[in-house]
Amino acid sequence: MKTTSFWKAGHTPTLLASFFYFDLSFMVWVLLGPLAVQISKDLALTPAQKGLMVATPLLAGALLRIVMGVLVDHLKPKKAGAIGQVIVMSGLVWAWLGQLNSYESMLTLGILLGIAGAAFAVALPLASRWYPPEHQGTALGIAGAGNSGTAFAALFAPSLALAFGWQNVFGFCLIPLGVAFLVYMIFAKDSPTAPPPKAMVEYLHVLKDKDAWWFMFFYSVTFGGFSGLASSLTIYFNSQYGLSPVTAGYFTAACVFAGSLVRPVGGIVADRIGGIKTLSLMYVLAALFLFIASTGLQSYELALVVFVLAMLSLGTGNGAVFQLVPQRFRKEIGVMTGLVGMAGGIGGFYLASSLGYSKQITGSYQLGLTLFASLAVLALVGLTVVKGRWRTTWGSASMTTAKI
Repeated sequence: MKTTSFWKAGHTPTLLASFFYFDLSFMVWVLLGPLAVQISKDLALTPAQKGLMVATPLLAGALLRIVMGVLVDHLKPKKAGAIGQVIVMSGLVWAWLGQLNSYESMLTLGILLGIAGAAFAVALPLASRWYPPEHQGTALGIAGAGNSGTAFAALFAPSLALAFGWQNVFGFCLIPLGVAFLVYMIFAKDSPTAPPPKAMVEYLHVLKDKDAWWFMFFYSVTFGGFSGLASSLTIYFNSQYGLSPVTAGYFTAACVFAGSLVRPVGGIVADRIGGIKTLSLMYVLAALFLFIASTGLQSYELALVVFVLAMLSLGTGNGAVFQLVPQRFRKEIGVMTGLVGMAGGIGGFYLASSLGYSKQITGSYQLGLTLFASLAVLALVGLTVVKGRWRTTWGSASMTTAKI
């Protein structure tokens, strides 16, 4: 039974500051996706090069989440996040004023933008540590709704690039990032109940627990699908249906808004009916809609509807996964957020890059979408295998007040 309402249970200023920081960090993280059509035209990139360019920040962000997870536990979340934000803003200054005239320079920029993707490993522990188990899904859902920043990139970047040139878009991004940094420094606060930092070798210990690997796989599908599509759909709508970069960006923004805004809903629903049940349903729906999308729908309006439904499923799944993780690994939430987040980024890298290679090798995106839909089916099978054990061990009523 809940002993207090959600808004009285934690620290609301930290929760909202975490969301804002996460939101604008993710806007920068996927920036190359909405700009890819214009960049690839200027640099004469192949479909595979386009796919790898937009996927590079996803992979870099995935790997850097481990680094950030370690910093969170040793420096506390607020300080770790501040360091990351300063590095990202410095990288944007270089991108704005530097010489981005080659494929290699764009890959270098992609690695720098990956640091913004590591914000995930800061924002979630910063918010999570203030809330009791029965409110974890809601708290992490709200903080994690910062995924919506990817929609702002798709919404505004192509139009700004058309008006001012794509390289100047990196300069414009410094304005909202500066505001987010100030809000973060003023309002965010570390929880007094944070666990003490662990020795570096202890971070490897969690990987000996098979549940850690299950969570990493589950999130590689839900968040991997979300971030991979967020980075790739502008290219997809432009290439598949001949839409202009700006229109393709608007379509992408609609899909991403859908997937990000339901993340809190996924957390809330998981708090009410259990994360396992919520996640199982979302895998079924995500696989169904991705399989439909893989058929190469004739109408771009119908494709938009199908991708919105796929993103709604994946976004809800993201919230459900992170309702479960803090119940199982509450003492290791910093490193687990980094590990699970890393897996999600790797899933996004795989999807974005595979779509590019699929287009170049076969002439269509069908193979890439079909393979990822198959991963959603495989995740459903895996969840079915472990749910009985989870509900009778760490997820039992005697172990937690949360519904599993």
